[in-house]
Amino acid sequence: MKDYIQHDPWKIIEQGFHKEDNRISESIFSIGNGKMGQRGNFEEHYSGDSMPGNYVAGVYYPDKTRVGWWKNGYPEYFAKVLNAASWIGLDVHVNGERLDLHTAEILDFRRELDMREGWLKRTFKARLLNGNIVEVEALRFLSIADDECGALRYSVKAVNFSGDIEVKSFLNGDVVNEDSNYDEQFWVEIAKSVEGNAGVIVSETKKTAYQVAIGMKFEIFKNDELQDLDYANEALKMYVSGSSKLDVVEGDQIVVYKYACNVSSRYYAADQLLEKAEEAVNRAHSIGFDNMLEDQAKAWADKWQHSDIVVEGDDAAQQGIRFNIFHLNQTYTGEDARLNIGPKGFTGEKYGGVTYWDTEAYCVPFYLCTAPQEVTRKLLIYRHNQLGRAIENAEKLGFDKGAALYPMVTMNGEECHNEWEITFEEIHRNGAIAYAIFNYIRHTDDKEYLAEYGLEVLMGISRFWAQRVNWSEGLEKYVMLGVTGPNEFDNNVDNNWYTSYIAMWCLKYTEESLAYVKENHPKRYEEIVQNASFDASAEVAKWREIREKMYLGYDEKRNIFIQADGFFNKEQILVKDLDPKHLPLVHHWSWDRILRSNFIKQADVLQGLYMFEEEFDLETLKSNYDFYEPRTVHESSLSPCVHSIIAAKLGDEDRAYEFYLRTSRLDLDDYNSDTKDGLHITSMAGTWMSVVEGFGGKRVVDGQLTLSPMLPKQWKSYSFKVSFKGNTILVKVTDSGVEVTHEEGQGLQIKLYDEEINIKANTSIVVHR
Repeated sequence: MKDYIQHDPWKIIEQGFHKEDNRISESIFSIGNGKMGQRGNFEEHYSGDSMPGNYVAGVYYPDKTRVGWWKNGYPEYFAKVLNAASWIGLDVHVNGERLDLHTAEILDFRRELDMREGWLKRTFKARLLNGNIVEVEALRFLSIADDECGALRYSVKAVNFSGDIEVKSFLNGDVVNEDSNYDEQFWVEIAKSVEGNAGVIVSETKKTAYQVAIGMKFEIFKNDELQDLDYANEALKMYVSGSSKLDVVEGDQIVVYKYACNVSSRYYAADQLLEKAEEAVNRAHSIGFDNMLEDQAKAWADKWQHSDIVVEGDDAAQQGIRFNIFHLNQTYTGEDARLNIGPKGFTGEKYGGVTYWDTEAYCVPFYLCTAPQEVTRKLLIYRHNQLGRAIENAEKLGFDKGAALYPMVTMNGEECHNEWEITFEEIHRNGAIAYAIFNYIRHTDDKEYLAEYGLEVLMGISRFWAQRVNWSEGLEKYVMLGVTGPNEFDNNVDNNWYTSYIAMWCLKYTEESLAYVKENHPKRYEEIVQNASFDASAEVAKWREIREKMYLGYDEKRNIFIQADGFFNKEQILVKDLDPKHLPLVHHWSWDRILRSNFIKQADVLQGLYMFEEEFDLETLKSNYDFYEPRTVHESSLSPCVHSIIAAKLGDEDRAYEFYLRTSRLDLDDYNSDTKDGLHITSMAGTWMSVVEGFGGKRVVDGQLTLSPMLPKQWKSYSFKVSFKGNTILVKVTDSGVEVTHEEGQGLQIKLYDEEINIKANTSIVVHR
């Protein structure tokens, strides 16, 4: 665990350069705008340890699978969002010596991410090997007001010398992915041009043939005066630059303004990319740096207006939640239904930057309550558009008749994950997708979605469950064999409770959805049934039989659901009894030892109890929590938030707060020693859930919004907003009570601490505790 990021409500601050943690900082200080992202790499050359990263949404490469032993059903590739051409590059030479903070003496250093306005600034003072001292300030952002563009301002001051400063601004497409399976370079050059202070590179991905044009235009000022310079241009392999040398005397300041863009063949015809890149950088240049920065601040103000959570009295907690909300908002904007949310977003290469079940289980609740309805709808449409591929995925594993298995990992709907215990067995992801449809409709009342898109997805998923179960003659029950639940430390088990339970729920919800569409959209119902060759009477009858006769492990003595068959064959050891030197287990134990242990990676049974809480009494919730949490090592980023929410429900304020702080500062404090690989974007949505659903007690029960807030003793107050069925309310919790203010919509009836409250439009209600 690290502790070098200063606590501040609106900023992420690194004071002093922590060279040994530079990759961690590069992840933490990443910026993005939904279309592209950039790790917190330096603009100038850095010869120390670094992982360059510039990413373009939706552009990927199918990196050929690398496994020791091929198994039928393995995908042929792992899709990867690629490290793309760098736009931030500047080479600075001071009296002939290259500026490099790895070799220079750093006299002062500060890195600062302003989350309120969406920009990254770095200032430092350094003495080069030649004795020359420079002061540098670099500020950059990726515009969410114009999501094709970014800009930076880079100033260099001559502190103790006269002579010359040479500045070279460049674009570099000669880049690699560190996680390439075969050390392959994924890009080829299509075209490039450079003239004076402007340049463009067009690159194409191998195999997938996506083309991306990156463009730049820059200008140089000296002591606030624009310089009329001759630029020396260079064009190398996938590289263009423009450079100029300026004479300086002690105290002079050189300032570079650089405007850049990324445009891709996902949005324009390939033969238009050069032209579109030039248009974009010229547009940015004409608007100007200061005006672009002002537009950026306004656009971020709008996002914070809808999604901010305000915590009073605890800067660490406040910084943590805003850091999570900031990265969620700059990773996905809902502008394009072809895009989704990778576990690392635009901050690193791990997990390929592709779609997991995290989106439906964790991110959907955040966007449902903080963004326009259309944003979540597009996340669901993304899955509907890939239904055909999900059916193909199931067919590859031997299923038929329209059964759909959504992939564990995907870019285009095709499975591209190749760890057998996950690819073939972690099938609960199907349930998360069905649950997201249910969750969306109960929050929005958009039941038209069922007829238009949702029912077809639900039918494919339910057909899969109906074929995936087996009839056990011994138990006289349906069983679910050879699965991996959310706890990936328990592979290839039978009757994982969570997987079986969510399968039962899916069958029931699909039956209800069929009835709704048949009654309210009969023409569309007939179309769907006919296209799917669906025998409603026979198939629904089979679903009912499976639900009624599904085996679910239960231990009467402990009043707990058994995570999976054989769980009690494992030696029962609690995490508190482990020597801390063994943690994290994944870094210190063999996989064999982990699999034979009772330790749990993340919420498994408790994941199901969180999602279906209203179907269980408080005693059942408590007994399962008290049993499973002490055996959980929380080595998944998705784990602390679920435990925080359940602890809050049980009134265990200390544990709820402990898990909240862990999930909110997971990356800032590098809890799991893996922030260097990129941030945990999808689990950041879980941080929002731990406040709103945990401390705020927000639920939807029988179609009604309910709240039962608690106030952690570490906080003076907190507030959050929730959008629900066309209404937006602001909830503020203090030690004296709860104030609910209606901000948008026609008004609604909610339940607050089990009391029915009718909130009229534009009014406030205070309930004292």
